[in-house]
Formats: sequence, C-alpha cells, structure tokens
Amino acid sequence: MNDFPIDSFEEYLHVIRDEIGIPEGDGKRVRRYFRGQSRLARGSYVLRPSIGRYPHLNNLSFYQQRKLEEDVLDTFGNHLLSYVNHLPRNEWESLAIAQHHGLPTRFMDWTTNPLVALYFACRETKKDKDNNPMDSAVYVLISEPTRLSDLKRAPANIIPVKDLETVKAAATDDPYGETDDPYEDFGIKEGENVEITQDDELREGEAQATNAVPPKDIPTPFEIDENIIYDPPHVSPRIRAQDGVLLACHQPLLPLEEKDVLELVISHKAHDDIRRRLDQYGVFDKQLFPDLDGIAKWLKYRVFEINGMT
Repeated sequence: MNDFPIDSFEEYLHVIRDEIGIPEGDGKRVRRYFRGQSRLARGSYVLRPSIGRYPHLNNLSFYQQRKLEEDVLDTFGNHLLSYVNHLPRNEWESLAIAQHHGLPTRFMDWTTNPLVALYFACRETKKDKDNNPMDSAVYVLISEPTRLSDLKRAPANIIPVKDLETVKAAATDDPYGETDDPYEDFGIKEGENVEITQDDELREGEAQATNAVPPKDIPTPFEIDENIIYDPPHVSPRIRAQDGVLLACHQPLLPLEEKDVLELVISHKAHDDIRRRLDQYGVFDKQLFPDLDGIAKWLKYRVFEINGMT
C-alpha cells in the first residue's frame, strides 16, 4: 500500500481535502470512513475484525463459525439486563454493545472524522523489537459499502385497495362488462347516490396502511453477504464523541482487500507535532473519551509527556 506518505499535519489535511474526497459526477463528495492504527496493517495488524485474530477459528466450517458467533452473543445478551438501562432491540445493537466492551466480533471500528483517525494513529508512537520508533497509518475505506440505514429505508409497496370513488367510476366506465356488481362489496345498491364522508376516507387510509407490504427483512449481522456500514446507537458517550461507525464484515476471518482501502502512512517523526496540533484543535483525550479515563489521559499528556508545553 503506502498510497500517501504523510510528513506533517498540513500534508495530512491536504490529502484528505484534495485527494481523498473525490467529487462524483454531480459535484458531491463521496462518503469516506477512516481508521487510525498505531502500527501499519502488516503482520498481526492487518485490517480485519477482532474475531479474525484467532487462527484456530479457520478450522471451523462457515456454519460452525456462524453458530459460534451467535452462541457467544446469546450468552452475552443473557447478562445484559444486569448492566444496561436500555435493552438492545436487535442483534445489531447487541453486537455493537459487545464490540464496545471488548468482545471479539465481526465489527471493525471506523470513524467519519479524519482527525479522530489521525489521533488514534499518532496518540502513542510504537517501537519495534530494536526499540526504534515506528510509523503509523490512517486507512480510508473507499469501497463505499452499503449502509444498514439505507436498507431500513427501503420503501414499502402499497397493495391497491378498493375505494368508493373507484367503485363509482367502475359502475359507469366498464366497457368490457367485467364488473357484475361493483357496489356489492360495499353494500350499496346500483344507482344509489353515495356521499363520501371523512370517515370513509379515514377507513380507506387505514385499509391502505393495513395492506402495506413491509420493507425487505433486514438481515442479522450473521446473515449479510456483503460488508455493511452500521451507525450504532450511542451506547457510550465515546461513540458519539469519536463519530464512530462499525463495519460489519461478511467474511470476518479474512482481512479487507487492498483495493477497498487507501493507506496514509504517518511518519513517526511527525507524531509529536501532530499530537500538539490535534490538542489545539480540540481533538484529544478528554474530548474523545468523555469520562475520567479521558481526563486522566489528557492530564498525563499535558503535564508529563510534553512537560506542560503546547
């Protein structure tokens, strides 16, 4: 990979603005998702869900893998009531909570905010086995996966139902003689004058609602046949603060294909300056982790790691 080497904060902003946000034909910019990693996606840090980090699962068949995931989520779900105020409405929400609390799942954490991804890439400079500082990376998802919210918005089809106006028209406009008694279903005698009342219209609307065909059933995370972007409910303030989204992977034991992502390699030499710039922009510990852990990490950085200098 190494599609874009980054040596400064300004260079990162330039690439995100001018290279990554490629305009479509109508002039709109495509939706992008970002993931920051303190290590490059090589070796044990390849881009795959956390459940894909356990090689022994490769010995299971597809159905055995799926049953394992479902059984683990069932067990996790049995304990939720004691710990949460809001029970999840479906398996998507249950799995998102499990992911948030560290259970290996087929979800991958991404963000819609490129500065948040840069934070996770540069917050801590890792070192190799020889104690040399290592470059980090921000990965950009460019495959434009389907969003679960779009699947949920699939329009419902309406089954046409009879209404009094249609019946009246049928009584006078039936050149083929296909309607024996168009009024029969409504208890109306032929030739009788009919007044359409508000109650009739309300009943008509209720009939249409009753006969609406529901949208296509939404698959569970274990039934998908493509990668899906899921905007999880705010089960934690961190998800909201980090503009987090989840990528549900239909092949969770395999890494993402290289064609699906771009790699922005952040030089370790730029880490210190990037950390300071992010802090100035308000993208740092206490903002992204709105809890005591975030406050502690922020004070640790400001007081001890940079000697109080900003």
